[in-house]
Amino acid sequence: MIEKALTGDSKYWAWLFFLLSLMGVGGLFYVQQFNYGLGFTGMSRDVSWGIYISQFTFLVGVAAGGVMLVLPYYLHDYKTFGRITILGEFMAVAAVSMCLMFILADLGQPIRALNVLLHPTPTSILFWDMIVLNVYLFLNIVVGWVVLNSQKKDLPYPNWLKPFIYLSIPWAISIHTVTAFLYCGLPGRHFWLTAILAPRFLASAFAAGPALLVICALIMKKFTRFDVGREALSKLVTIITYAALLNFFFVLLEVFVAYYSNIPGHKHTLDYLFFGLQHGEHVYDNLMPWMRFSVAAGVIAVAMFLTPKTRTNDKMLAVACALLFVSLWIDKGLGLVLGGFVPTPMDHVTEYIPTFGEIAITVGIWATGFFILTILYKVAITTRLNQEEI
Repeated sequence: MIEKALTGDSKYWAWLFFLLSLMGVGGLFYVQQFNYGLGFTGMSRDVSWGIYISQFTFLVGVAAGGVMLVLPYYLHDYKTFGRITILGEFMAVAAVSMCLMFILADLGQPIRALNVLLHPTPTSILFWDMIVLNVYLFLNIVVGWVVLNSQKKDLPYPNWLKPFIYLSIPWAISIHTVTAFLYCGLPGRHFWLTAILAPRFLASAFAAGPALLVICALIMKKFTRFDVGREALSKLVTIITYAALLNFFFVLLEVFVAYYSNIPGHKHTLDYLFFGLQHGEHVYDNLMPWMRFSVAAGVIAVAMFLTPKTRTNDKMLAVACALLFVSLWIDKGLGLVLGGFVPTPMDHVTEYIPTFGEIAITVGIWATGFFILTILYKVAITTRLNQEEI
């Protein structure tokens, strides 16, 4: 079926060439980082996780969000999601692939990744994170490809696949739960030291992942004859709305705990993110505009989702999903990860600003993910449309 990705119109090939160009630029900057070391980045002793790990953290959620389609379709036989579930599974493949690439970029020397295998440490959360991510990637590749091949032959998927499908559901929960444990298991960083971090991660995942999927589905509808159906989109928007509201509720709980109990470790980080942190004679606030925009975009997006007209208007729906996706990307990717380093356990403030090289590598990895996603979607959509014409 992969040969279907080798055919397409001029827009398809222009899009692939554009992505390949971004991948090439990112690759050139990565060679510079490989030769020079992580001093090429804006990270430091005080901020050891930068934009690479922030993107990894966010994309784990995008990958986990696919379970909101897999669970209703396979476990409850919800036929409405029949045309969109395969898109969710392939989106998870692209998202996990990007996660692994961001980890390799953050390691500086990719060969260091082998240390997890050569010297396994079950007491380390990183060891388990490696396992859950790679297994989840394997599960989505197998399930997505076998189901698509069965649809091509107009046959039900084989019975031997059911254990893989059922396993992928709790496994999707596990990948983001283990990722949350990476943060809340660090006692020296008070902003992350909260038992509600894993539920917060999952709530944002179940909003961000489906939001991106809706955008992809609307793009497919515009440029191809593939339509997942209005009912499927409406149900997905309902899931997104509830998940987004739950995520914002969890954020408000953190705000209440920090300010009502007057816990410095929590409060100072929130001050830094939303108001600017006064430290000596200087005010540190480089993330403040981003976080305020995140709140505004999130509120507007939820308000649009709660408006019935948005569900029937593709343009308004795309705008609402894009606003929510960007809001959650800023909240979790920038605010939670980067903000957690301010102030340090020694009460110092070191602001992190990514270098141009870091940004270029990041864009290159995102382009690689969308390249993988485009190829997989081209195969899936062409196969489905050809099968429906028979």
